[in-house]
Amino acid sequence: MARIAVAGATGYIGGRLIPLLLDAGHEVRVLSRNLSKLRDVPWRDQVTAVEGSIQDAETARELCAGTDLVYYLVHSMSGGAGSEADFERIERLCAMNLGQAAREAGVQRLVYLSGLHPQGKLSRHLSSRTEVGQILMSSGTPTVVLQAGLVIGSGSASFEMVRHLTDVLPVMPAPKWVMNKIQPIAIRDALHYLLGATSLPPELNRTFDIGGPEVLRYADMMRSYAQAAGFRPPTIIALPVLTPWLAGQWVNLVTPVPRSLALPLVESLQHSCIASEKDIAAFIPDPDGGLTPYKRAVELALNKIEADAVETTWATAHALSAPADPLPSDPEWAGSTVFTDERKKTTSVPASAVWAVVEGIGGENGYYSLPFAWTVRGWMDKLAGGVGLIRGRRSPNSLQLNDTVDWWRVETLERGHLLRLRAEMMVPGKAWLEFEVTALEEGSEFRQRAIFFPRGLWGRLYWLAVLPFHGVIFKNMASRITAAAALRP
Repeated sequence: MARIAVAGATGYIGGRLIPLLLDAGHEVRVLSRNLSKLRDVPWRDQVTAVEGSIQDAETARELCAGTDLVYYLVHSMSGGAGSEADFERIERLCAMNLGQAAREAGVQRLVYLSGLHPQGKLSRHLSSRTEVGQILMSSGTPTVVLQAGLVIGSGSASFEMVRHLTDVLPVMPAPKWVMNKIQPIAIRDALHYLLGATSLPPELNRTFDIGGPEVLRYADMMRSYAQAAGFRPPTIIALPVLTPWLAGQWVNLVTPVPRSLALPLVESLQHSCIASEKDIAAFIPDPDGGLTPYKRAVELALNKIEADAVETTWATAHALSAPADPLPSDPEWAGSTVFTDERKKTTSVPASAVWAVVEGIGGENGYYSLPFAWTVRGWMDKLAGGVGLIRGRRSPNSLQLNDTVDWWRVETLERGHLLRLRAEMMVPGKAWLEFEVTALEEGSEFRQRAIFFPRGLWGRLYWLAVLPFHGVIFKNMASRITAAAALRP
């Protein structure tokens, strides 16, 4: 049994690796910038948690103290406010902090998940990740850098990009990079290598390329996805005139991946990225049955989505243009400009039935009021570079704290009673949507509240502009949610 620390516990990879480490009998410590994000994960009571950011040297020391191995699974390409311009500096600082803390604590091994990349000039994103690997390998602590191809699994950004591009566009004008060769890897195989890193020889201090069993073109990935999903393969027309910037805007519009994440993903595809060696096989054997073919990885991802068994998603790890602070309590509103729209409905329907509708709001279930208006507002948000409505939900029926619901994030969840969603749309201010269900002697009371803290004049003008629509949308929403609850079996 090893004492293991994981930086990036709430991320797509980290959230899936931790249960595997626990099942293997390891003692696990995790790092999260906000421990409340871990409240609803099934393994929360089995780990020791450290709150803070790896940008803080003291937090890095606390994470590393007394551990044998540290997984570094974080990066700053989250699109959060202020991070896009200086993500390279932030990643450099974090890597230096972790490397120094690991050396001082006597950590025996660092493991960093990076990306496959070609030789020569790289995109800013890949260049920064390569630099992070070099910093860690020169830290004085033996480091293994696993350079992975596009990770394909339910909820991964790469999979969602392929899925939505293929679902939406039967005939697809595409940039010329769709003909570049890449080597995707199934999430289960990436986790296999990460878990296997716990038993690597202590003297290893190097990079390893990891990829799936096939080298494909991006166009082939879309066609293979279509076959696995039961669609007609799209007709793809490669156009040399689509620059990475234009392609990033296109991906932003037709997929859930927002502009801040789409651009670096697209830039990373400008060159062929395939494994140049498979030295990892000498230290970590292939999984039983071999590495997972791409089409099988797609089928497994689709099966998990269909079974409502998606453990983590890219969106959970990427807070986009969101206010950093939670909703102030009502007494603290004194002296602040705040706009609210509040609705109440008393119904004979049991509170449990009303709550079931509330917890399933958004995604494919929609918002029970003027769906066309919500769709238009979603496209407006996408055009402005926001997340839009097509980000969807991790699960169609249940929520966890920190889950995403379209352009909202679950900020408060008291199951059966209170759901508060914080807006991550592009809006001149801070916005929340709150639902409260209270059981009565006969039936229940449903309370719905929209809250907006405007930023400057534009925030006030924005609220006035949408006020007529809110009068219809929110009134209908309250009525139809309680009506939908009455129809539940």
